[in-house]
Amino acid sequence: MQQGPEENTVLMDVPWPEEPPVLGPGQTFGSMTDTIADAVLTRPIGLGWLAGLAIGMGLVAILMAAVTYLFLIGVGIWGINIPIGWGFAIINFVWWIGIGHAGTLISAILLLLKQTWRNSINRFAEAMTLFAVACAGMFPLLHMGRPWLAYWMFPYPSSMGVWPQFRSPLVWDVFAVSTYATISAVFWYVGLVPDFATMREKASHPLTKKVYGMLGLGWRGSARHWKRYEALYILLAGIATPLVLSVHTVVSFDFAISIVPGWHTTIFPPYFVAGAIYSGFAMVLVLAIPIRHYYHLESMITMRHLQNAAKIMLATGLIVAYGYFFEAFMAFYSGSTYERFMMQNRWFGPYAVFYWTLILFNLVIPQVLWAPKIRANTRWLFLISLVILVGMWLERFIIIVTSLSRDFLPSSWGHYVATRWDYAVFFGTIGFFTAAIFIFIRIMPAISIFEMRTLLPEAEVKAK
Repeated sequence: MQQGPEENTVLMDVPWPEEPPVLGPGQTFGSMTDTIADAVLTRPIGLGWLAGLAIGMGLVAILMAAVTYLFLIGVGIWGINIPIGWGFAIINFVWWIGIGHAGTLISAILLLLKQTWRNSINRFAEAMTLFAVACAGMFPLLHMGRPWLAYWMFPYPSSMGVWPQFRSPLVWDVFAVSTYATISAVFWYVGLVPDFATMREKASHPLTKKVYGMLGLGWRGSARHWKRYEALYILLAGIATPLVLSVHTVVSFDFAISIVPGWHTTIFPPYFVAGAIYSGFAMVLVLAIPIRHYYHLESMITMRHLQNAAKIMLATGLIVAYGYFFEAFMAFYSGSTYERFMMQNRWFGPYAVFYWTLILFNLVIPQVLWAPKIRANTRWLFLISLVILVGMWLERFIIIVTSLSRDFLPSSWGHYVATRWDYAVFFGTIGFFTAAIFIFIRIMPAISIFEMRTLLPEAEVKAK
């Protein structure tokens, strides 16, 4: 892998796609490294960063209080009841797992397809994946009611002969999500090793040098290092690629293998995967646009990157729309009274306002992305991405709650209303995710330094 031209190459001679560099005249090739590394090493901590971290940590404090109360009292503090045994916990679990999918797709699949535009956004997308999976992993444990017995779901040697029910997709989730988290963490860390070495060389404080030196694992940038690195990186990308499809497919089996109306359908695996990538890229834009603006990275995260992400959102949004259409079509075409009633209940039942809101947020509003002017406007992209994230959460709410609240027997019908503890746990995980992102961009390079360097020779050749 090339490490880029020498330090005396003038960066201003390198044309960047669609936008001029924000670096000043006379800057050298090292300015690229400086721009990324100095955001961590020398940039002063501003009030905006402190305010964002304070908000995130404040929500984490609320999460800790809610979880403590949950352990003391039990899951009865939530709005779940009979027959709605799945509420916010499973809704948020599916939502957070979906958000993490874009990071794996950007890192693994686009790497294998040699899409170099990923180089500017893959680092924080991978971090987003890890933090989202961490948030998702909380909910199944909390939803158990007795999280200290979570090890029951693993195949440990049991002297009592009590084994997990391996035919249950809830057990499959444990293996799928833990594998996903492990591979994502390894892939993320391996990609950081060359950059840790760069940070080690640029750091001035002895302790900082030592910390980045340990994280860099003795990297010296030799030909042997790069050869082994490339082999490992591409191997991890190949392993991670099937996870994009398998993890959310397994999550969809939580619903698809049941006989509950609205769940027992074969369209769920591709439908869930498309929805996961849809919400994942929305979160990528929600993170990329502010990072790009406040850290002055317009020369690296260009409008080309943002528009490509918007186009992927538009494409996956159409797949989601296809799923909505055929979900309704098959409910009536199947001739099943229960499936037909399920759709009518979604349209006109007690949760109809949530259903039509998700249709507006997921299908109608994102269609404005067809307009190039909208895709070129960062404010609109940011707002539309937020709308999609809300819409995808509402989709999970509708799928879970409407099917459970109106089952086969009217005598077993119920109604679900979330309590303040449901909201406290949900917003607490959002605070955890926010705080983790804020800390990440202060202690690690948010953009891959070495991968951005590999683009400079290509840009010079095109300029000639």
